[in-house]
Amino acid sequence: MQATLKTIPFSFHRSHKSQSLLSFYSLFPLRLSSTSQFSSSSSSSSQWFGFLRYAISTSDLRLGKCTHARILTFEENPERFLVNNLISMYSKCGSLTYARRVFDTMPERDLVSWNSILAAYAQCSEGIVENIGEGFLLFRILRQNIVFTSRMTLAPLLKLCLHSGYVWASESIHGYACKIGLDSDEFVAGALVNIYLKFGKVKEGRVLFEEMPSRDVVLWNLMLKAYLDMGLKEEAVNLSSAFQRTNLHPNEVTLRLLERISGDDSEGGQVNSFPNGNDASEIISKNKRLTEYLRVSQYSALLRGFKNMVESNLGCDKVTFILVLAAAVRLDSLALGQQVHCMALKLGLDLMLAVANSLINMYCKLRNIGLAMTVFHNMSERDLISWNSVIDGFTQSGLDVEAVCMFMELLRCGLTPDQYTMTSVLKAASSLPEGLSLNKQVHVHAIKFNNVSDSYVSTALIDAYSRNRCMEEAEVLFERNSFDLVAWNAMMSGYTQSNDGDKTLKLFALMHKQGERSDDFTLATVLKACCSLIAINQGKQVHAYAVKSGYDLDLWVSSGILDLYVKCGDMSAAQFAFNGIPVPDDVAWTTMISGCIENGEEERAFHVYSQMRLKGVLPDEFTIATLAKASSCLTALEQGRQIHANALKLNCTGDPFVGTSLVDMYSKCGSIDDAYSLFKRIEMRNIAAWNAMLVGLAQHGEGKEALLLFKQMKSLGIKPDKVTFIGVLSACSHSGLVSEAYKHIQSMHRDYGIKPEIEHYSCLADALGRAGLVQQAENLIESMSMKASASMYRTLLAACRAKGDTETGKRVATKLLELEPLDSSAYVLLSNMYAAASKWDEMKLARTMMKGQKVKKDPGFSWIEVKNKIHLFVVDDRSNPQTELIYMKVKDMIRDIKQEGYVPETDFTLVDVEEEEKERALYYHSEKLAVAFGLMSTPPSTPIRVIKNLRVCGDCHNAMKYIAKVYGREIVLRDANRFHRFKDGKCSCGDYW
Repeated sequence: MQATLKTIPFSFHRSHKSQSLLSFYSLFPLRLSSTSQFSSSSSSSSQWFGFLRYAISTSDLRLGKCTHARILTFEENPERFLVNNLISMYSKCGSLTYARRVFDTMPERDLVSWNSILAAYAQCSEGIVENIGEGFLLFRILRQNIVFTSRMTLAPLLKLCLHSGYVWASESIHGYACKIGLDSDEFVAGALVNIYLKFGKVKEGRVLFEEMPSRDVVLWNLMLKAYLDMGLKEEAVNLSSAFQRTNLHPNEVTLRLLERISGDDSEGGQVNSFPNGNDASEIISKNKRLTEYLRVSQYSALLRGFKNMVESNLGCDKVTFILVLAAAVRLDSLALGQQVHCMALKLGLDLMLAVANSLINMYCKLRNIGLAMTVFHNMSERDLISWNSVIDGFTQSGLDVEAVCMFMELLRCGLTPDQYTMTSVLKAASSLPEGLSLNKQVHVHAIKFNNVSDSYVSTALIDAYSRNRCMEEAEVLFERNSFDLVAWNAMMSGYTQSNDGDKTLKLFALMHKQGERSDDFTLATVLKACCSLIAINQGKQVHAYAVKSGYDLDLWVSSGILDLYVKCGDMSAAQFAFNGIPVPDDVAWTTMISGCIENGEEERAFHVYSQMRLKGVLPDEFTIATLAKASSCLTALEQGRQIHANALKLNCTGDPFVGTSLVDMYSKCGSIDDAYSLFKRIEMRNIAAWNAMLVGLAQHGEGKEALLLFKQMKSLGIKPDKVTFIGVLSACSHSGLVSEAYKHIQSMHRDYGIKPEIEHYSCLADALGRAGLVQQAENLIESMSMKASASMYRTLLAACRAKGDTETGKRVATKLLELEPLDSSAYVLLSNMYAAASKWDEMKLARTMMKGQKVKKDPGFSWIEVKNKIHLFVVDDRSNPQTELIYMKVKDMIRDIKQEGYVPETDFTLVDVEEEEKERALYYHSEKLAVAFGLMSTPPSTPIRVIKNLRVCGDCHNAMKYIAKVYGREIVLRDANRFHRFKDGKCSCGDYW
């Protein structure tokens, strides 16, 4: 029924959808009431919520009332979330009476409830004094019940203020916003500016406008319109000039307002000819006036003056053109600049050096480097300003190679660069791969031409060396440099990038001690240093400083604070920091999700992801890949499939990072076929994707397939790395291909220049051990140039136990315990080896040594996921509610496989008891209990997936082969070492495990 409710509405045309939904209600009243899922409020609420949201979006009061009736019928205690949406529905549908009735009958209210009813009154308050007064009264009651409010509370209040016409009410709300720290909130401040302007309080609106940290085009338009409507032309001109200096793009409203400011003919049209012989003194006087207009940013007046000069047949000189071109730059008007260029060409003034330089500067600043170079190449005479303008234009356009080449051409022409040349070329060189060498050469020229002492040049050099992690050179320059925030930031960034966070913190402390003010870049850099040092105490101090200085609301800084707590493992503080971000972006959400995974809270990561989607934030490729990793950690195949579905929906499966993560997820969740199928569909496979597939195949015992894939990889010209060879050697190990393993170890260094590391030798030793060549494995470990790891000895000890080589096992166990005296697996493997050889006295001695060291054995357990629920089992487990049925199933299972030929391997019963008792002890191992439960609880022919925390015992391994054959089921068992895929009486490991 749940699926039906979600899919049926979309089968109707939109115009008939609402009526169809009502018809759907009437057709299925009994089925709705009988749905067992409705006893769970979270499940049922999601059904009603969809109808409510549709009623809201279409303002369909009838549908909303019908949904309300169903909720009253089928929900004894509706969730507060659902009731809040009922209030919103009635509000949007224009029924304030019903909205208030629902609100008054609520047993418990939260801030969202109050915000919803206030929004209802704001919606229905225009022209109705009673509703306005009632809305304000509700706010006073709210303040008595709930201390903390939000911007969503102020939004309807500000609308009520606007409808009321009361200035005092707006000022009161403004004061309250200041009290709770929301006066700087972009939405609240913008609404207050609008109210003040509507009430004619332009001065108050302008003050608030200037204090806002960021302003959009709509707010600028409101201010401009207010000045024009009040006849304040000069203020409007000044404000329009300020707008032109921002990075905002005007919309149609802005352009109409600018036309009102400058007049219909302000931009001039076609300019014809300029007669010669004009009075030079009058031109000078006009130019002085244009200069004053430019100084005070009255660009419209400047253009009108320029137009008057043209229309009155008063000639223009080079100064006139320089001034108008400067105005074109400030107005960001390429069209105006090109018109002026045409006029200069017509009069021949473009050949004058000063005018040509202004044209180059104009084109570079307006991001048209092609036209700038055309002017540059047509110049008969060039000076240093010409070269500097072009070099800076290349740098600002990201054409770093061209900027450096132009600098070299400048030197060939015999010109002496100045501080502006050096600063531009240093910035360009720093972005190139050979940047360090180039920067050193520029540094030499700076010394040669005696401009290294200039603050701009020295700061640029510090930044260049810091970017290349040459901190000693940067320090020499920095010690000679007076305080410049850019230089300090460059030094701290360089230390952080060089993994020398301690120096970053010391420099920040010195800066703070000297009373110098930091900016957002400083704090973000210092927080990054704290992350690398896992210095949570220092990070908290930086957090406090950010709050004090007001930078904690900056997205860059707040993301750094969040990342700090995540990296330091304090997820409570991370959640607090995350909640403090006004509008988290996808990076902040992903940081929170990955933080949960890094700190072992994978299930919480999925909860954060669901909140992210509810907020309407779309995940990016990194988010999807991170969630795939969470699924891998939890071995939650169904969760992983959902993440894969989301990736398909968002069309990001083509991303190599996402594809690789999904391949790895399917492999680690035991579905190697899905992993391989997905891998084949990835169009752009990077080395990580090949490695994930190789390692996955190796872990699933598909050694020959892995080696074939490796061969295919080489044929495509993809160069393997050290991780690739770990996958290849693991495949050899799990498939008993000892000679192949030796060949690949030799090939690593000979063919690819990769020096084998401890992990590669571990795989080779493992291959030897699994093949029964334990003494060769021991000799390999002893002959290595590097020190053997505990895992290598542990692997060899397991091989000794499997092959019954007690003498070698004793030596290996001694060396293992020297490395890790508290390793429980060493004692267990040693005692099990003695028990398998019936050396009971030695077994008891090993157990006694273990107790003497106070070492506890890790308990063995297995688990299986059925219907999104994890069922855990230990040996002889009787905690499951279906224990009796499970044990009966185990007996039937053992009986059936014995008839097929199964014989219990009592060597794996590590106690000195009778044979019959040994057999019984084997029957109730945790993995057998889990498989029996899987046979009972899953549909026939579906795979059974079981996970075990320890290595599967030999008897259980043998039994699984028979169970898979007798019951016609595929069994995927993941133990501590690898995956075992049992099918048709065989295991994918080929009995090499």
